[in-house]
Amino acid sequence: MTEKEKTTDAQPTAIAHQQVLQSGTAWNGQPYEAYPAGKPQITVMRMSLPANSELPWHTHPMPNTAYILSGQLTIEDKQSGEIYQAGAGQALNETINSAHRGYTTDQPAELVIFYAGVEGQELSLPLPGEEAEF
Repeated sequence: MTEKEKTTDAQPTAIAHQQVLQSGTAWNGQPYEAYPAGKPQITVMRMSLPANSELPWHTHPMPNTAYILSGQLTIEDKQSGEIYQAGAGQALNETINSAHRGYTTDQPAELVIFYAGVEGQELSLPLPGEEAEF
């Protein structure tokens, strides 16, 4: 094995970073005005959605960001019908107190969601007549 082959197969030798998302607004342009009042509580959730599935209509009372690990997720706004699609390696800020749902098409999606709420606060609130998101 040559010296060049050794370094090609080796683990990275430098720290690397890439900013995926930085924004004060949700995917649809809704501005984040403030964090909820109370004792901060950060929640990180990993969610798996099978192919051709949809979450119920719901809202979030706090800022949260989803990072798509694999697949593609479509977010739909209930009032406007506007949609936003994010695929593997992308992140999106979700709306606050605005009804929406996520769904998949022909491939499953795996995501990690970061919620910036306060102790005792629900992460997701279903619309009347809808099941809970989780």
